[in-house]
Amino acid sequence: MNTPSPLAATSADVAPLASPPDDAGTAAARTAFPILLMLSTCHLLNDMIQSLLPAIYPLLKDSFRLDFGQIGLITLTFQVTASLLQPFVGVYTDRRPMPYSLPIGMGCTLSGLLLLSQATTFPMLLLAAALVGSGSSVFHPESSRVARMASGGQHGLAQSLFQVGGNVGSALGPLLAAFVVMPRGQGSVGWFAIAALVAIVLLTRIGGWYRTQIPAHRAVRVSAGSALPRRTVVVTMAILGALIFSKYFYLASLSSYFTFYLMQKFALSAQSAQLHLFVFLGAVAVGTLVGGPVGDRIGRKYVIWGSILGVLPFTLLLPHANLFWTTALTIVIGLVLASAFSAILVYAQELVPGRTGVIAGLFFGFAFGMGGLGAAVLGELADHIGIEAVYGICAFLPAIGLLAWFLPSLEPSHRAVPAR
Repeated sequence: MNTPSPLAATSADVAPLASPPDDAGTAAARTAFPILLMLSTCHLLNDMIQSLLPAIYPLLKDSFRLDFGQIGLITLTFQVTASLLQPFVGVYTDRRPMPYSLPIGMGCTLSGLLLLSQATTFPMLLLAAALVGSGSSVFHPESSRVARMASGGQHGLAQSLFQVGGNVGSALGPLLAAFVVMPRGQGSVGWFAIAALVAIVLLTRIGGWYRTQIPAHRAVRVSAGSALPRRTVVVTMAILGALIFSKYFYLASLSSYFTFYLMQKFALSAQSAQLHLFVFLGAVAVGTLVGGPVGDRIGRKYVIWGSILGVLPFTLLLPHANLFWTTALTIVIGLVLASAFSAILVYAQELVPGRTGVIAGLFFGFAFGMGGLGAAVLGELADHIGIEAVYGICAFLPAIGLLAWFLPSLEPSHRAVPAR
């Protein structure tokens, strides 16, 4: 008999966040779209604030006389505080749900934003990045849990709607930085406190809905009888981790250093380079929205396979392209690569049923960690070999997508049953 994974749900765990599978029409009818839209809006505001930091790197580089290594350290500080705390948040809230932790986390982000607007030293910049990262460590796993609660069984769709808000926010950040912060200086970052306050209000309302759902979701649990063997689960999680590494190391090269790449290779101004970054991040938002529903229909394994390995030809061409084709290629890369994360997250939640918070915390945390580590490593590398050479090396990262061949096909073989 196969040995179930030790990560499978136990009686002490919080109930799975989806109802038993049924026909698509019934599931759709029970999908709480108002909650998903509010979550997506809050994700937009949260990630818009977060994306301001890398978007104003050219301003900070000049004002504080930073090198690429120090810029990478700022990103690493933000990503590490977010990534290290997220799994612990997930473990704790799987057992003790905290509906109003969401507005509290956003309050931490607000504090970091205000400090960033007034920072006068490099250590203050690091502290601001750490505060914003800490807010993110609460927001992402808990919001992902609420999205699954509100999904009505359409888990991929719910995660895509949630994720696309963050991608749109990430795309808006550089655009707003180009037209608001860059002309007016570092102090104008404080104006975005309004966005954080709006998010706190919305998250407080979401927390009230979340609190009313807890008893119903505690009343069901997942049957683990069909769980995969422990060794299969461990190997599969390792493969998913490698795919996350590939995706977020490559994304770090674009989100953190694309403006510098364009300014150096094509002599663009900082504002023009940020507009190109906005176009790329907009393509990421569209790709995210598509990935979840497609995974619901055709299977998440195929989306994971196609989204990571599928960008390889385009990443290999990018370092050799002129400005027009650079923009065109980054649009394709953003569209294809972005569809992976929602599919990976829901796939992992189905692989280890009943541990939604732990899985969300692990994968968001690992993604943030890889993004931060990638920014730091690539920044140091750029100082030594040049930013253009870095893009030539990163072009091969999507080849890791070949590992998706070894992912097992998961069928919705477990059903939620009432607790007795």
